[in-house]
Amino acid sequence: MSEIIWKDRKRPIFGLPLSFTSYSLSDERLFVKRGFLNLTEDEIRLYRIRDLKLTKSIWQRIFGVGSIQVFSSDKSLGTFVIESVKNPDEVKERLSNLVEVQRESKHVTSREYMGDGDFDEDTDGQLN
Repeated sequence: MSEIIWKDRKRPIFGLPLSFTSYSLSDERLFVKRGFLNLTEDEIRLYRIRDLKLTKSIWQRIFGVGSIQVFSSDKSLGTFVIESVKNPDEVKERLSNLVEVQRESKHVTSREYMGDGDFDEDTDGQLN
């Protein structure tokens, strides 16, 4: 298993980690754990991430947190949000760089078509 290079908890109240949702990142995967009694753990391979979007509400900016929306081709997670984490600009940049490294190492290409929003992805550069 790869070494964890970043981890944090969802910080919904005054930027404090008072949540049962945690996030961690290795050089190949992003992990999302939710729950206390009933635990759910999801993971996404970084090469499946298509795009990232950073948002910071006024309250998040005051408390030094932000949220990162992750657009992926993963079947179980799809589009999801890494909510209210510290240093969101740095986290988004690190995640973006790791995604590019993984996509290049796996020879994954993506093509977006203007207008219809369809997305095709494969490993040999050919459209599906």
